[in-house]
Amino acid sequence: MRMSCLRATTLALVLAGSVALAAHAAATPPTEFPPGAFPSTYQPLPAQVTLIEHATIYTGTGERIDDGAVLLRDGKIAAIGKQVDAPAGATVIDAKGKYVTPGLIDVHSHLGVYPSPAVESTGNGNEMTNPNTSQVMAEHSVWPQDPGFNTARAGGVTTLEILPGSGNLIGGRGVVLKNVPATTVQAMKFPDAPYGLKMACGENPMRVYGSRHQFPSTIMGDVAGYRQAFADAQAYDREWKAWEAKGKAGPPPKRDLGKETLAEVLDGKIRVQMHCYRADEMAQLLDVAHEFGFTISAFHHAVEAYKIPHLLAKTNTCAAVWADWWGFKMEAWDGIRANLAMTDAGGACAMIHSDDENGIQRLNQEVAKAWAAGLRAGLHISKEHAVMWMTLNPAKALGLADRIGSLEPGKDADVVLWSADPFSVYARTEKVFLDGAVVYDRADPARQSKSDFMLGSFIGPHAAKPDKATDATATATGEGTR
Repeated sequence: MRMSCLRATTLALVLAGSVALAAHAAATPPTEFPPGAFPSTYQPLPAQVTLIEHATIYTGTGERIDDGAVLLRDGKIAAIGKQVDAPAGATVIDAKGKYVTPGLIDVHSHLGVYPSPAVESTGNGNEMTNPNTSQVMAEHSVWPQDPGFNTARAGGVTTLEILPGSGNLIGGRGVVLKNVPATTVQAMKFPDAPYGLKMACGENPMRVYGSRHQFPSTIMGDVAGYRQAFADAQAYDREWKAWEAKGKAGPPPKRDLGKETLAEVLDGKIRVQMHCYRADEMAQLLDVAHEFGFTISAFHHAVEAYKIPHLLAKTNTCAAVWADWWGFKMEAWDGIRANLAMTDAGGACAMIHSDDENGIQRLNQEVAKAWAAGLRAGLHISKEHAVMWMTLNPAKALGLADRIGSLEPGKDADVVLWSADPFSVYARTEKVFLDGAVVYDRADPARQSKSDFMLGSFIGPHAAKPDKATDATATATGEGTR
């Protein structure tokens, strides 16, 4: 009986506490704006203290260390130089004849939102139902089982930004991921990385909506669409700030997720990543950014960036480009192979990007092509400088240069060990470290992760060979082949 009374009393207290908490929550309006609802759950993998010695090291800062060493400890770069002592118990890798770089970074990827296999049910990268879908978030479409994450990791990519597609003027938020095997996208999210906002200028939005006889159907419609969206966001932001100035009295303004995203761009919390090809259109968009007081972090694709490096440098805007993709539509017609090198030489922040599930596996070769094109154009660019095009410069575009992109003490221990100079087509990754943990080892199949989707597949260099009967069935049906 006494126990029943105790339980009843306890239940009453719990219920009373719940009511009080609910009343307090109802009386305490959210702050501008409510905190992110999708926090990172990333946890670094177990790592050993590791010393890589006798390597040629491209530091990502424009320097090269011959016969150098780098120490990875507690998930960070602990030391780097010509002579670094191995702590007791450390794993020591003799890398004589081999090369070391920071982990590679791709600022423009659609892995997970346009995964392999490319079928209708998995293609979730373009919400082409309105020219402005700033309310959507790419992370909600990312499929962590995409085999492309594993092949990108085998190519040395440790960090990547997953962006929505370019069908809309404003396509929504991108997400920065650490390239670790995971079941959920939250477990891949780079902790505290700024969001990016995907925007697109030029032919894509006008083609998508013009073909439906909707706005926008011209370039001038594109620009008007951006301006109106940010003008509306300014008004929305003023409503929230006025509510805050009044001591948050009364209910807060009604939330609008799209305007909230754009307001955070205006406040400098979200970085604009802008699909744009032509120099004249990039200049127009820089004027729009100036009008509304935000910065465009990077123009993506930017095949004519070589024409305006001074303007990009002046506005602190990067250019993320391909090595040699051009001519596949009119706005891509005036591309040149020396685009990256000339943009860099003109003083702007320039980098390689993939926008492709195959290209992301060979970013080092793409940089090598761009570097060679610069040499042919008469530009004197060292390899140690060009390495920055796939490491430190993309880290800058993501707002993460203080944490990744170069081998400096205190930064995340994202490191690639190469079999040869990464500027050679014969170079292959041997080991890839992320926060000091080995996430890929070419010599150890156990360190070559496969997604759930790929388990049991006959695809892959280490897959078991099927028996003859199964093989014949696969050949007849086309299954098990690419």
